[in-house]
Amino acid sequence: MAENMTIDSLKHGNVNIADDVIGVIASIAASEIEGIKGLSGTLSEEVMEKMGKKTFHKGVYVEMVNNIATINLSVVMDYGTKIDDTAVLVQENVKLAVESMTGVGVAAVNVTVENIIIKKENK
Repeated sequence: MAENMTIDSLKHGNVNIADDVIGVIASIAASEIEGIKGLSGTLSEEVMEKMGKKTFHKGVYVEMVNNIATINLSVVMDYGTKIDDTAVLVQENVKLAVESMTGVGVAAVNVTVENIIIKKENK
């Protein structure tokens, strides 16, 4: 996620948007959907977070081709959540958020369900 997307159609110069920014927007947009417990990061992201470095884009991989983004999300859902319906809501919300906030087109939002969290009941 180290690349930048450049918007060069502005009157006063260029605007560069880092892939990490798109990743953060996608992460927040995904977490807004009911039934999403969080995003599942890679082992290195989990280690960095334990060391105190916050990674707001963990579980998100952004690939830019010709200023069009493909976003891959690894999510954790609550048990009892209808997976297919929730995944579609995540795809729609992430696409809308990224396109409206950055002007970057989104070709696809791919959702991988990495885990299900079972809510513990108080006895």
